[in-house]
Amino acid sequence: MKLGDRALGLAALISSVVLLALRVHVAVGTGFGDSEALYASYALHPQPAYLDHPGLIGSLARVIGRGSAPAPFVTHLVTACLAALVPWVGALASRAAGAPARGALTTALALIWVPELAIGLFGLTPDLPLALTWLGALALAGLAARAPAQSFRALVCTLGVGILVGLATLSKVSGVLLGVSLIVASLHRDLRGRYRTLGPWAALVACAILLSPLVLWEREQGWPMARHRLLSTQAAAGLSLRNLGAFLGGQLAYLTPPFLLGVGLVARDLFRRRSADAISALLFASVAVPAAPLALLCLWSRVAEPHWFAPAYLALAVHLGRAPIVGPRLARACWVTGVAIVAFAWIWIRTPVAPRWLGRAYQPRYDIANDLYAWQPGAELLARSLSTLPPGESYAVVGPHWTICAQAHALLGRRVRVGCNGPRRDDFDDWLPRGEWAEARHVLFVHDSRFAVDPEHDLPGRAVRGVFNAQVMRGDRLVRTLWVTHLEKTGAARAQAGAADRPAERISSVSASGP
Repeated sequence: MKLGDRALGLAALISSVVLLALRVHVAVGTGFGDSEALYASYALHPQPAYLDHPGLIGSLARVIGRGSAPAPFVTHLVTACLAALVPWVGALASRAAGAPARGALTTALALIWVPELAIGLFGLTPDLPLALTWLGALALAGLAARAPAQSFRALVCTLGVGILVGLATLSKVSGVLLGVSLIVASLHRDLRGRYRTLGPWAALVACAILLSPLVLWEREQGWPMARHRLLSTQAAAGLSLRNLGAFLGGQLAYLTPPFLLGVGLVARDLFRRRSADAISALLFASVAVPAAPLALLCLWSRVAEPHWFAPAYLALAVHLGRAPIVGPRLARACWVTGVAIVAFAWIWIRTPVAPRWLGRAYQPRYDIANDLYAWQPGAELLARSLSTLPPGESYAVVGPHWTICAQAHALLGRRVRVGCNGPRRDDFDDWLPRGEWAEARHVLFVHDSRFAVDPEHDLPGRAVRGVFNAQVMRGDRLVRTLWVTHLEKTGAARAQAGAADRPAERISSVSASGP
């Protein structure tokens, strides 16, 4: 039985409010995930670009943190609200593309409950501003295409498209593909004449102005982001069945089979209508142009993640409102699946079901939900270890991997210098070069049970002066142990009477955290 328009609108509104409430509930009592901590650390170092991404996510973090690294709870409140807007921007895009009100609400419901967005947009991630700007650009492009070429409305909307494409690219480099898509679409017979108006050229200039600091920075620094993404992290790259399996399996897991079936139906309909009108051409280009390079990248790179392909789906969600070809049975299956997956994720994160009930099958190091709880006791651990340092002497906090360094840096802010002794170059090598923190008399080496490290071996020429640890508990089960090892330069230690023979002070700081 099909829902009426009013009931469909009510279902979309209730769904959006419920999902917002669940995100806020998860935000209470949790910290940053490891990647989130890195993006929060970006706020402490304003730059047009970083090794992994352009600088917009760092600017967003800096705004939330009022010039410093933001607090996790406030950050997640902001991201929860922004994520709640994404489906409605998609609905506006669908409406702008000519969909009726009912179709736009269908688009909103699909974007609300598709797991890749419902769960994936909870945190501080570049995908959040990318989704908002991508869908916003499609909305303005649809309005511009339907307006008379010489109208003020077409000019303003086209200029807005250029601005949003620039912001999308500043969110993630894949935003460039959105710009290419729209240029390809503009060559349609109903649109190419618009190059005789000011709109397209104003959009290109606006986009270029926004992107110029990023391009100049990359050129001046020797293209570090490009080299990091395409060279230094791709040592094992190459087309393989393993990569194919990871890509296909990732789409199944991130979208789930019912949503993927709906994607196939909508994509088939859009392909058939790809040249019928300007809007169809625009939406088809916005799917096909990003899909080809993103799929190829996922098939070539062993470090590619399945969500990299997500932008190619957004225009399909917009077209869904224009093409009511998904039957009520499949729509109901998508809705039930989305609700079930979100409920499962909420239970996994906010209750001790997984560590308590799975027994030996539960492997804490592979459960990224533990990242959200580890640095509550970690904050106390760092505070205690820092309080034992002699006043007036140089010191730095150092970790063995960027995930640890980022958590410590986001927590300590500018109060303490944080470096990284990771296996490959990372952002910390620019923020606090290894040669600088190596000169510090005292180093607090932070690591956890995911990393098999020996601080004395990894930082030679130093003696252990203290070891502090904290245990992270979930469901009465130990899921992670954190250590801070106080290392002092051996030569400096010998300058003190008998200091070289002083035994290491071992303090155990045990904290329980999590549900």
